[in-house]
Amino acid sequence: MSKDISDDFPSANKVYLNNASVSLMPSQSIDSMKDFLISYNSLGPDSKDSELFITEKLDNIRKIIAKIICCKPEEVILTQSTTDGINIVANGLSFGNSSNIIIRGMTHEHHSNFYPWIKLKDRVSIRNLPIDDDGFFELNDLKSNIDDKTKLVAISHALYNTGSILPIEKISKIIDNEVPFFVDSAQTIGCIGEHDVSKLKCNFMSFNGSKWLCGPMGTGLFYCNRKSSELLEPKTIGGESAIIENDNLIFKDLPDKFQTGFRNYVGIVGLESSVKYLLNFGMNNIHKKNQYLSNLFREELEKLPNIILYGPDDPNKRTSIVSFNIKGFDSQKIVDKFEKQNIILAVREIMEKKIIRVSPHFFNTESDMLKLIDEIKKL
Repeated sequence: MSKDISDDFPSANKVYLNNASVSLMPSQSIDSMKDFLISYNSLGPDSKDSELFITEKLDNIRKIIAKIICCKPEEVILTQSTTDGINIVANGLSFGNSSNIIIRGMTHEHHSNFYPWIKLKDRVSIRNLPIDDDGFFELNDLKSNIDDKTKLVAISHALYNTGSILPIEKISKIIDNEVPFFVDSAQTIGCIGEHDVSKLKCNFMSFNGSKWLCGPMGTGLFYCNRKSSELLEPKTIGGESAIIENDNLIFKDLPDKFQTGFRNYVGIVGLESSVKYLLNFGMNNIHKKNQYLSNLFREELEKLPNIILYGPDDPNKRTSIVSFNIKGFDSQKIVDKFEKQNIILAVREIMEKKIIRVSPHFFNTESDMLKLIDEIKKL
């Protein structure tokens, strides 16, 4: 077990176990945001000094995110959310007659990685991969669905409801660069160890800063492979993303091509500080801590009567998400009851089924998990 770092994440004495939605931020990140605002204001927000200051901050965050996912800094586009990145792809691809897109699980998927594709159904055919109870699909089904009309395969790296980690590297080998590959990694970056987009062989990836990276809300990251950027036409445009030459509109190079208007500068500074904290702890150490906490919680749940557990039994096939129900109890009422006791969980869904989702992160402690178990025993 690693040292207790819970004091670095202020939570007003709450047991916070909803990190798959929005995580707590370390105190140093909150302080860095305050310091930035003071400095930015002192420099004069629209001055040459402040422009250099901002440019440095933007360069820093791209470099540190590039380090995490092993890409080039210019391939990191700053957005507001995972959803933003998904929509850049969904709205930027061009489709011909009889084009198709391959997705997984339909309503089993998170809305952000489902609705943008379904919106295209009048223009393209949506091919759905059938799934098992944990959300996995047969790789042969993927292979048989790819043809010369397939314009994209869009898959979540890990699932928001069951916590299942999909075998992205095996999936990419089947795709084998035949068609563009998009990965929604909102539930994996910062949670399950180190990442390398060259091994995942994806063209596009989207994730956010406010889940497992412990950054502030309104921070998102979109990875766009340099060569693959030619496949996407930006649907928003401004002076930051394009220029006029000989009366022709020309998009700038990455990352500017997909960035219009001002960025969330203070959020970016907070995210940079959080990611530095995570890197100092060690991404693989975070994964080990998360596995320990989730395994402990699942093992204790299994000892209790009337517990229905969801997700893979194999800890190497899931994130730290633990989803369950208690027979005879309404999941929403349970979550509401625990929130009044300063234990923060979430209600999510597996298809139409409402479930209780617990998602510990590396700042949580063994006592957090056992306290929740004790409260469940009292029901």
